[in-house]
This record gives sequence, structure tokens and C-alpha cells, in this order.
Amino acid sequence: MQPAPLASLALASLVLLTGSGCRELAIRSAPKKEALAAQDELSRQAEAAFWTALHQGRYQDIPAVTRLLTAAYLQNPNDPKLAAHLGFIHIWKITERQRVPELDPTVVNHIILARKYFEDAVALAPEDARYLGFLGDAQISEGKIFNDQRMQTRGYFTLKQAIRAWPQFNYFTAGYPMSILPADSKRFAEALEWQWKTLETCAHQPVDRQNPCLGCETRTGPDRACWNSTIAPFNFEGFFLNMGDMLVKQGDWKTALTIYGMAKKDKNYSAWPYAYLLEDRIRNAQANVRHFNQDPTVFSAAKPVQQSIDPGKVVLFNTGFGCMACHQER
Repeated sequence: MQPAPLASLALASLVLLTGSGCRELAIRSAPKKEALAAQDELSRQAEAAFWTALHQGRYQDIPAVTRLLTAAYLQNPNDPKLAAHLGFIHIWKITERQRVPELDPTVVNHIILARKYFEDAVALAPEDARYLGFLGDAQISEGKIFNDQRMQTRGYFTLKQAIRAWPQFNYFTAGYPMSILPADSKRFAEALEWQWKTLETCAHQPVDRQNPCLGCETRTGPDRACWNSTIAPFNFEGFFLNMGDMLVKQGDWKTALTIYGMAKKDKNYSAWPYAYLLEDRIRNAQANVRHFNQDPTVFSAAKPVQQSIDPGKVVLFNTGFGCMACHQER
């Protein structure tokens, strides 16, 4: 067989460029958005409103804060922090939807918006592994709500990438929304194992699963994600509350009692607004094996969520305090 003449190769290349190849080339050659931090007063007001609402647990302020953040981001569409906080405010809205007496089914739109804004944040600040973890959560949740297996798979691998980038932060971030999956599912088992991996990564050694220990507290470096911070003043307590819930749901309520007890070792435990939830779980750990496995479905065709949920009988993610357990100051 004779090699194709150069003219034929050139013609073939031209055909490709005028079809899908041309489209892809044009898209790839278009300039990317570049990160540029906002400096204006509107952005400062929006950021202040976001942190005030988050740390005071003011769920009712979400619409007003969302308007401010959106206005600021429209004025500063290259600011990754504004994009990320918009993503988080929408995740907060849908995660704690149980607070609303009569839920509008359009609440599902918040997960779509969360995914969009975290995509922006990741594109603008790819080095920030927190944004990547939250993007994976949004993708996997959106896929679950809309029965989109491809989106769920995309989210799963986004989370795996986020874990590699910052395991101390993203083992928990990745596993937390999976706590609502059936206890006998492969993904639930993996998510629970990720909680143990968090402890081992933070301790920098294997942990005794009957008597775990994290090591020395720090506010710097990657290990800061293992402890409380100004952003998440009760991150430590919230982590062990969720992990205990997952162990109970799996049926291992005795180990869960040890894990729940870890939360009480923090020096600020008595100031934690959700200490009552943990104390109730310690009293009812064995009974909650059944309760946690009867969690309501997240969404259904008839109604988006079951109302009048008893927060003592569902895993943390479904209590209506799924964000506040770590982020609310008092």
C-alpha cells in the first residue's frame, strides 16, 4: 500500500478542523479565567454577611446572604473565594433543608448551583484542595438526586483526587455525604474506612481502633484540618459525632461509644451548641442501630424530603444541622 499523499493528509486535517476538531481547537484556544481577588466594598460586605450567618447558625439569612454574594461575584467573577462561598451557601441551604416546615421541591436547584460555583472556584484556584472536595460532594449529590450515574461516578473520582491532594481534610469531606447510603453498601463501607484514614493521617501512624488518638493539636500546615479552627470552631466534635453515627449505622455501636467519647476530649466541648445531640446518642446508641438504618430517603418523586424528622434518630447529615455541627460558634 502506498503512503497517503501529503495533499490527502492535509485535506483530512482540514476536514477535522472544520468539524469537531475546529470546535475543540477554538474552545481550547479561548483564554481561561484568571484569578483576581475582589477589593471592593460590596465584596467585603458579602463576605462579612456570609461568615456571620454561618458562625451564628442563621439559616434564615441564607436568601439575603446569597443575594449579596451573587451581586459581589457578578461584579468580581474572577474571585475564587466568592465563588466558593456561593457554592457553600447553596450546599448549606439544601443540606439543612429539614429546618423548613414545608419544603419547596425547587430546593434541589441549590445543588446544581453549588456544583457550578465550586467548578468556578476550582478553575480559578486549582491549588485549593478544599474546593475540589466540595465540588466532588456537589457532583455526587446532584447525581444521586437526579439518578445520574455518570455524575455520581464523576463526583466519586473528583473526591478521590481531592483526597490525594489533602487527605486530612478530604477523607472526611468525601465520606460525610455517603453516610446516608445503605449501611451494607460498598460505598458506605469505604466512606467509613475514610473516617479511620482521617485519624491515621492526622496521627501519622496506625491507630488503635478501640482507643484512637490524634496526637498534638496544631493550627498550621495540612494537619490543621484535624482540629478546630476559626472557620470550623467545632470541627473536632462534629467529626466524631458523624463517625460515631456511621459506626452505629453499621451496627458497631460499642465502638461508636468510644468514638463519641473522643468528641468530649476537646477543651471547648462544653460550649458546643450540639453537645446535646452527642449526649443523646451515647444514651441511645444500641437503639439507634435500627433508627439510623431507617433514615428517610433524601428525595422522592412525591415529595423532596420527609418532614418532622427527629434529629436523635437519623445520622448527622440528615438532622438539619449537617453544616452547623462543625461551623456554628454558639
